[in-house]
Amino acid sequence: MNLSNSILLEISWEVCRQIGGIYRVLRTKAPVVVEHFKENYCIIGPDFKEISNLEFEEIHPSGIYSEVIELFIQKGFRARFGKWLVTGNPNVILIDYLFYFHKLQEFKYFFWKDHGIETFDEMWLNDSILFGYQLTELIRIFTEILKNQKRLILHFHEWIVGSAIPIIKKNQLDAKIVFTTHATLLARYIAPNVENFYDYIKFINPYEEAKKFNIFPHYLIERAATFGCDVFTTVSEITKEETRYLLEKEVDIVTPNGLNIQKFIAVHEHENLHGFFKNKIHEFVAGYFFPYYVFDLDKTIYIFISGRYEFRNKGFDVFIDSLSHLNYLIKAHNLDVTVVAFIITASSTKGYHYDVLRNQYQYDELKHTCEKIAQNIPERILSQIIYSPQINLNLLMTESEEMYLKRIYHSWKKKGLPSVVTHELNYPNDLILNQIYKNHLYNQPESKVKVVFHPDFLSSFGSIFKLDYLDFVKGCHLGVFPSYYEPWGYTPMECSASGIPFITTDYTGFSLFLKEKLPNHNESGMFILNRRNKDYNRIVEELAHLIFSVVSMSRRERIQLRFKVESQSSIFDWKNLYHNYLNAYQLALEK
Repeated sequence: MNLSNSILLEISWEVCRQIGGIYRVLRTKAPVVVEHFKENYCIIGPDFKEISNLEFEEIHPSGIYSEVIELFIQKGFRARFGKWLVTGNPNVILIDYLFYFHKLQEFKYFFWKDHGIETFDEMWLNDSILFGYQLTELIRIFTEILKNQKRLILHFHEWIVGSAIPIIKKNQLDAKIVFTTHATLLARYIAPNVENFYDYIKFINPYEEAKKFNIFPHYLIERAATFGCDVFTTVSEITKEETRYLLEKEVDIVTPNGLNIQKFIAVHEHENLHGFFKNKIHEFVAGYFFPYYVFDLDKTIYIFISGRYEFRNKGFDVFIDSLSHLNYLIKAHNLDVTVVAFIITASSTKGYHYDVLRNQYQYDELKHTCEKIAQNIPERILSQIIYSPQINLNLLMTESEEMYLKRIYHSWKKKGLPSVVTHELNYPNDLILNQIYKNHLYNQPESKVKVVFHPDFLSSFGSIFKLDYLDFVKGCHLGVFPSYYEPWGYTPMECSASGIPFITTDYTGFSLFLKEKLPNHNESGMFILNRRNKDYNRIVEELAHLIFSVVSMSRRERIQLRFKVESQSSIFDWKNLYHNYLNAYQLALEK
């Protein structure tokens, strides 16, 4: 496939900024795209300054990018060129789109005049229109400099940047356009409010539905991008069905999402990493629960759910409801195990609870003091052996050391129950928190299932876990993602890449891909919960039994299951999936 004479510009709202799944797509895909296109690849997105700077390194542009940025700035716009600090180190252009905010009403007028789409005053619409017109000017400069020397391919992700597509077409700029929808805008609004979503959408009027949810101009922008592009793609067969009814357009190519799977030289390396990061989670759990009561960490299983805070779409409701039933199953079978269920998502918070921070700090202090005292014990034992016929254990610690340890220990111990949530939430009627309380999951000592709701993304810095998300995944035993609406599903793929078993559902695009590529997926620790056309209570009960089947395994069985998951993970590697995007680019050039 000859794309060597092409420049690929990939445009998204999630460049150097984590919002949802597209961030993962761009970030994990970068190495294989750079390997293919080299310097002829650049990602373009909005500049959010402080947020962007965490992953962006500004550098002086060279080659065509130097000319483009210079002319763009000369025309009165603002942009920065640099590298995204991720594997592959791709070129990035960040547009300071808010610098032209004074032109917003003028842009909106022309968007209505030229494309018949009237937009009201709303943040996402304003951002889309502002960015779209400024991006078009950047593309115009690219085409003027290239002058047919190289073919220009533009790849847009989602509606918010897709506003530029009808503008580019109106200006007849010499570029081929690929548009990918990862999930239709309308589906995100409809799905949480109806039963049997995929049956429901076959009989609706999408225009009327968009008006009902007050997203009519947003929908029209998405539709304009869909019909204005040269090649229309989506990420799964299940979303292909969705676009047929909600956008009334058939996709040209399905482009499944992948990951940058790192294969280890030794098979046991995944197990070593699991043990290492599990011990890190042990330390957090000890600091979180043990001030109030203790349980055997060696007999503790860690399960988790994560993803964007979409309570029903992501299956948070089903997961939490299944925990109380799981607690019953463990007790009924007299299983000597404790399950800690983590809920990881981003919500509006005021910061960590004071008690949670204090307990973790005091645990760290206790651990540090023990390690410091332990350094002197070998020398003290040796001294006693040399100078005394017997070892006196009372002399292994000095009185001051013993007193200091006791003081930390007594200040660390607390009455009451450990909190089910790590942060103070800004909204008291939080859906997840209410569902936890509804199921009487209060972290009681006698409960076999404990809950930790962490309403923020995990990071090795600024987080009490002291772990990045993917390292946290490696330390767990099972990922549970019982989604109701999930066009793809990155979270189970990340489990696979980490060698961790997972549960997904037949409502996800990923599950259809999994069934096709790996018919015996259950045997490999990749479980699919059937949710279609089932009663909610039955779904909850079946999920609880599915989790219990993993929880009740012996340690040896769980190790074997992790090996099976890891051995199949290569089918999700971008190196095996990126050809779908290359086919889309080739098709665009041929049109």
